[in-house]
Amino acid sequence: MSCDDHLDMNMLPADLWTKRLPEHLKDRGPKVEIIDGKAVWMCDGKNLGGWSGHEPAPNVPKPVYTALDRGGILDQTERRPAVAKLRLQDMDRDGVWAHVLFGPVTSLDFDDEELRDACYAAYNEWLKEFCANAPDRLVGVPLLPPYPGPALKELQHIIALGGFKQANLQIAMAQPRLESDEWEPLWNLLEESGIILSFHVTVFASVSRAFDKYKGSPGATFLHVKMFIEQFLDPFVDLFAWGILERHPGLKIVIAESGIGWLPWVIEELDYRHFRLWEGEEFWNARGGIPLKMLPSELFKRQVYGTFQQSPTAVALAEFYGEDKLLWATDYPHPDSIWPNSIKKLEEFTRKASPELIRKLAWENAANLYGVKGPPQQDAIAAE
Repeated sequence: MSCDDHLDMNMLPADLWTKRLPEHLKDRGPKVEIIDGKAVWMCDGKNLGGWSGHEPAPNVPKPVYTALDRGGILDQTERRPAVAKLRLQDMDRDGVWAHVLFGPVTSLDFDDEELRDACYAAYNEWLKEFCANAPDRLVGVPLLPPYPGPALKELQHIIALGGFKQANLQIAMAQPRLESDEWEPLWNLLEESGIILSFHVTVFASVSRAFDKYKGSPGATFLHVKMFIEQFLDPFVDLFAWGILERHPGLKIVIAESGIGWLPWVIEELDYRHFRLWEGEEFWNARGGIPLKMLPSELFKRQVYGTFQQSPTAVALAEFYGEDKLLWATDYPHPDSIWPNSIKKLEEFTRKASPELIRKLAWENAANLYGVKGPPQQDAIAAE
């Protein structure tokens, strides 16, 4: 079971929003238009990127290859990731039973709040329909707007839709910072409902502009490494610094597609800062006391999960994380993906791991977290 896979804008149905938005917003919502011979998503005058369903891309050398390119699927007009039958075929080819489906990594953060929130709601409704094609294999992750009030409203909508286990907050766009009390109703409802919260990498305009200077340079490929960590560091530390995890012991967080090797140093440093804080207990007692009782490492092991793809580090860090908190992923169909060689890659980096740990990484942890049952023959073996 893979815990980080995608439904990207370029693969989504062209009528996703025109069919589902309220009547007065349909003309302004995302739609596919042909501009200079290329199919692109447009919304309220903004270009949201290309759409793959119009005509095959030219078969020429390219700087970035997706998993589909590597898998020999040169004509991508079928939009395989967003067509359930074809996606399931690709999963079978890869030897993977279930995908956890994150939505577009590009932001839907439009200026008009009503339009923005309606677009999130429409996508989530379509996602439920899509996953209904194979509910035991397609585990959808609906999107939350990156603002407290709208996020709470959409979470209520998601709960009403039913069937979802996790929701994704585009954390790099979240305003205000998580220290704000405005987020507290969202934490409460997540905890009460049992919906898992995920933070996932987002691509948005200011990130793209940061790389403009270096476009056309091979070295620019390496600069994306820092983008993944930069997006997560502040909100991740906020979870501990402002007592969010401590106040909400039932809140589960999945850190997706940011890597996991950077987290141990952060947690160890947070533990040290916790020691420093309590070293000054007498000072703080005169100022209302210290609300942060638990070690960050204890909270981390209790409530935080991390995804990874081809990572020997995951095996080495199993004890640090706790073996039940590591979630393997294929990242289909992104450039970072290991599809269609996922099982081979898994075998390569887990050679020194025990069979029990491999089974946890590749299946049990995810199946337990999301309540997924395997193929009938696998369930029968597990029962024995």
